[in-house]
Amino acid sequence: MVSRGVKRDAESGLISAFKAMGVRYHFQAADVADPQACVQCVDTVVQEFGRLDVLVHSAGGAVPGGLHSVTDEAWMSAFDVHIHAVFHLTRAAAPRMAERGEGAIILIGSAAGLRGCLGALAYGVVKGALPQFARNLARELADQGIRVNCVSPGVIRTPFQDYLTPEQVANNIKNRIPLHREGTPEDVAAMIVELAQNDFITGETITIDGGMTMRIV
Repeated sequence: MVSRGVKRDAESGLISAFKAMGVRYHFQAADVADPQACVQCVDTVVQEFGRLDVLVHSAGGAVPGGLHSVTDEAWMSAFDVHIHAVFHLTRAAAPRMAERGEGAIILIGSAAGLRGCLGALAYGVVKGALPQFARNLARELADQGIRVNCVSPGVIRTPFQDYLTPEQVANNIKNRIPLHREGTPEDVAAMIVELAQNDFITGETITIDGGMTMRIV
């Protein structure tokens, strides 16, 4: 498990869940904006478990600000965490998967990367790059038996959405999301598992947003 800034409560919650499931795990906090940390994370997984089957890049976070308000630091950091980390993690992981002739890489995009999103220019741009990143990687790695796909969630009820006011939540459910509910982490996790297991899907972006990005009115 890798992230740029893993919070203590999130780390504790994950470890508790793993223990409850009775699965073997190794938790490693790392800055995925650091290329060497990406390599080290992959190497550690192989050392601990003897193989690497699935890579899910889900590190990220909000990057507020439009063209004239987003800071240079925030802009560059968004690319480091959301884009450059995928490059370095994949370059380290792909040879390990190729040794076994199979593997699955899953990138976590966003509905914000599929449509224009006011006040979050950097976030929309980096998330918008991930579907194309997945397509290019899928084509390049297909001969090695490695599948690459992208999952793009919409409004999912996690702490990421805590900044929304009750009025904004109500508007999302009533007017923006055709299925009239927010998504859950379980909705997203189920698709990640499907893409990890289904060996005949590659180069695809699956949107999980209750129909939000397909609507016209």
